[in-house]
Amino acid sequence: MAQNFYECLYILDSNRYARDPNGISASIPEMIEGLEGEVLASRLWNEQRLAYPINGQRKGTYWLTYFRLDSTRLSEFNRACQLNENILRNLTLKVDPRLIDALVAHALGKTVAPTSALEDDLDDDSDDSIGEEASEESAEAVAEG
Repeated sequence: MAQNFYECLYILDSNRYARDPNGISASIPEMIEGLEGEVLASRLWNEQRLAYPINGQRKGTYWLTYFRLDSTRLSEFNRACQLNENILRNLTLKVDPRLIDALVAHALGKTVAPTSALEDDLDDDSDDSIGEEASEESAEAVAEG
């Protein structure tokens, strides 16, 4: 069937995550790979106080994952998230395939080169020569000063 790209933000139990961060963070990719999916990026996003208590927890650890999964297996994935005691809440969104490279690179802390359409727009700007002259003048002033 159709392989789609997804973004999932989990709110994990902070107490359990603090006791075993490697075990809990490893269980998320295992869950996706168990459904024959492919994890593209998975990382800690934030740890903060929740707006309201969830299952008696006032603090949550946010975990962000980008993955590819067969669209027919998404309901199984959501069910696995509900059954996982470490996950308080999760939100899964389908991502446009044109955006996935930029999102995954950002999640991994890498930079992505602009697409050719953006490069053309940048090349057409006539203000670039003015900026270059100003930067050359400021470099000369710093060198003299």
